Amino acid sequence: MFNIIAAALGIAGTAGQVFATVEAGKAAEEAAERRAEEERIAAQNEELKRREELNKVLASNIMSMATSGVKLESGTSLSLKGEGTAKTIGESEALIGLTNRLRQRNIIQSGRDARRSANLQAVSTLLQSAPDLKRDFETIQEELS
Repeated sequence: MFNIIAAALGIAGTAGQVFATVEAGKAAEEAAERRAEEERIAAQNEELKRREELNKVLASNIMSMATSGVKLESGTSLSLKGEGTAKTIGESEALIGLTNRLRQRNIIQSGRDARRSANLQAVSTLLQSAPDLKRDFETIQEELS
C-alpha cells in the first residue's frame, strides 16, 4: 500500500509541476497584455495633452496675429508657414503613434514568448519525468494486481 501512495505522489508531483509551469506562462502572457493596454491608454492620454497644448499655442498665435492686423489669407507666406508647421506636427504625431503601437506589440509578443517558453518547459518536464512516471504507473499496476 505504501508503494501505491508513493507512486501516486510522484505522479501528482509531476502533474502539479507541469500545471504550475503552464499557469505561470498564462499569467505572464496576461500580465503583458495588461501592460500593453496600460501603455495604450497612457499613449492616448499623452496624445490628448499634446494636442491640447498645441491647440492653445496655435490659438494664441492666431489671436496675436489677428490683433496685430496680420491677415492669414491662403497663399501668403505666413499661411504657407503655418501649413508647413501643421504638416510637420502631423508627421511627428504619426511617428509617436507608430512608436507607441510598436512598443505595445513588443510587450504583447514578450508575453506570448513567455507563455510558449513555459509550455515548452512543461513538455520538457514531462519528457524528463517519463521514466519515473512509467515506473510509478507500473508500481501501482503491480500493487493492484
